[in-house]
Amino acid sequence: MKQHVPPFVSDFTPIPAIAGVGLKPEHYNEILELKPKPLWFEVHTENYMSDGGPHLRFLERIRSDYPLSFHGVSLSIGSDQPLNYDILNRTKKLIDRYQPALVSEHLSWSVVGNTYFNDLLPLPYTEETLNLVINHVNETQDFLNCQILIENPSTYLQFVDSVIPEYQFLTEVASRTGCGLLIDVNNLYVNARNHHIDANEWLSNIPPQAVQEIHLAGHHINIIDDQEILIDDHGSKVADEVWKIYERALQLFGPMPSLIEWDTEVPAFNILKSEADIANNYLVNSALRKAVNA
Repeated sequence: MKQHVPPFVSDFTPIPAIAGVGLKPEHYNEILELKPKPLWFEVHTENYMSDGGPHLRFLERIRSDYPLSFHGVSLSIGSDQPLNYDILNRTKKLIDRYQPALVSEHLSWSVVGNTYFNDLLPLPYTEETLNLVINHVNETQDFLNCQILIENPSTYLQFVDSVIPEYQFLTEVASRTGCGLLIDVNNLYVNARNHHIDANEWLSNIPPQAVQEIHLAGHHINIIDDQEILIDDHGSKVADEVWKIYERALQLFGPMPSLIEWDTEVPAFNILKSEADIANNYLVNSALRKAVNA
């Protein structure tokens, strides 16, 4: 199949290879008062789809000082039904107004009919699903008039019908749509433990030129029927094992925008910033290695 070349909005200010954090309302005033640097912010697009109000006013002020990324959680690009054009219209309106540097969605589905689930549900990795996702990514990029990134999800089951490795599925989507990839290394670690896969092998099969952002987050361990199940909950500090995978990802892909996700039990802002500072240390070391090897 001939690669679809998406339109690119040229006046977006790129995010440098530094760490960012998710923007939370409880931190608005502290951010505006302290103006911490280096930093950028990611917002969940659906939280700002109103026509007005204080959240949009705060976002406008923060946008004047920091780069933004928009991260969607409800487009359901893996659903076998048409895309929701109300969500697409609202997303485009926000993109046009706030000019985020990155726009991303998940390799998942979350809707049947008019029922939306509060989960990012896994897909069977088949040729049929691949073609469906490719069509939806192309449709999304054409409508939004910008490239989007697709994120690897955390999963807790695997389909017996899956015949394509996840890394190959993502690579095919990127190759055939021109989209970028957002690699969530915590999701990768969770899946590696839950499904007994090799995280380093997974990373080694991702084309470096497709990767434009990395996510980091916390998880917790459940014990079910005497078996450990890792749950991606975005509710704690990044685990040591995930930092190791992050370091390996930077070796393979080079330094790039990296986000600390923390969406449950949200801590004080200084704790988020300290996690971002750790990521920035990894990014500086990665840049130094790259310069030495150049």
